[in-house]
Amino acid sequence: MENRERIIVLGGDGFCGWPTSLRLSSEGYDVVIVDNLSRRKIDVELGCESLTPIKPLEQRLRRWEEISGRRIDYRALNIADDYEALEQLIQEVRPKAIVHFAEQRAAPYSMKSPRHKRYTVDNNINGTHNILCAIVESGLDIHLVHLGTMGVYGYGTAGMSIPEGYLTVKVDIDGVDREIEIPYPPHPGSIYHMTKTLDALLFYYYNKNDDIRITDLHQGVVWGTNTEETLMHPDLINRFDWEGDYGTVLNRFLVEAAVGHPLTVYGSGGQARVHPHPRYRALHLTRHQASAGQEAARQDLQPGHGDAPRARPGGVGGPADRRRGALLRQPAQRGLGERVGRSQRAIPRTGAESHHAERRAAARSDRDCIALCRPRRPGEDHRRLALARRHPAGSRGNCRPARAGSGLNVRHAAVEFHRPFPGAG
Repeated sequence: MENRERIIVLGGDGFCGWPTSLRLSSEGYDVVIVDNLSRRKIDVELGCESLTPIKPLEQRLRRWEEISGRRIDYRALNIADDYEALEQLIQEVRPKAIVHFAEQRAAPYSMKSPRHKRYTVDNNINGTHNILCAIVESGLDIHLVHLGTMGVYGYGTAGMSIPEGYLTVKVDIDGVDREIEIPYPPHPGSIYHMTKTLDALLFYYYNKNDDIRITDLHQGVVWGTNTEETLMHPDLINRFDWEGDYGTVLNRFLVEAAVGHPLTVYGSGGQARVHPHPRYRALHLTRHQASAGQEAARQDLQPGHGDAPRARPGGVGGPADRRRGALLRQPAQRGLGERVGRSQRAIPRTGAESHHAERRAAARSDRDCIALCRPRRPGEDHRRLALARRHPAGSRGNCRPARAGSGLNVRHAAVEFHRPFPGAG
């Protein structure tokens, strides 16, 4: 049965927003993407583009409608600057939910200069606050789902499992211990992480005062390239960032291993971090939306140890980085048609059948990162590439990302704001 409920995806042209939009559309929702294409403009600023050739958004949307028979609407809008247009859009669409990806998402980029710091704060905080204001003014019961980060808790060792957003503490009041529940103390390590921390305070306030239903997802580094929807046609392919600002450590290591460049391990290489795949991020957001009225199952979130694994700090490392990208981009584009051509299929099923289909397909999507780098050479030994995938810190193997197919078991935090906070009047 068709699900004609409407969902707005803010930042729907981005790395997480695009596959999520396609998944929601395939599940039968009427999806409206809102994006100002700022991530594409940052590519121009950095002089570096996605390793996988991503098409203009309008072309992506036309191709999706041809393949699926489902239309995704697009509104060009800067939600951080144009509050009136955002408010009007919400009144017009009257969505059941809003999924919020519309933030500058790179910690290194947020620390490049005073201009980048100010841009990150202006974009992220103003955008989030405008969304909350517009939801209140609409008078509609809209569920806001926000992609946060584990980084709000910092990257030190807490010595315990981090509670799901809240912490029960005892306070001595006139000699009597009273238990109260407080938000877990944040410890951001960059301007980007600081904005996510401030997002959480805004959610706290608007839930307490206006009863907005909010889910703030705190997850680790989202890695990988594609989902089953993005593999239906080359025009739908997801982006693969590889440079030093947006390219996560796994992407950097894959590119370096593919061209025979020494892995740029940061420090001792002993860092550990959860790495969920975008396939399961899209799947989780869809299922979370489908059960918006229910309390989400919560699991303990194990703290990371030491700094987050990453490549050496800095942006594009000059000509050497650009040469590595150039070595891979043409083979990636040539091999893409073959890889995608085998992935055309019907729109995903729902329920348990779809769940098992997604698990079976996970290993295939993991291999995209390698398959798109370059075609296989005769007699080539792929063991070095496999080692880089399993143990990206090098031969010591002490940095352990999620394995292929393990995304459903990745621990995450879903901080739920379905009801007023403790003590809310």
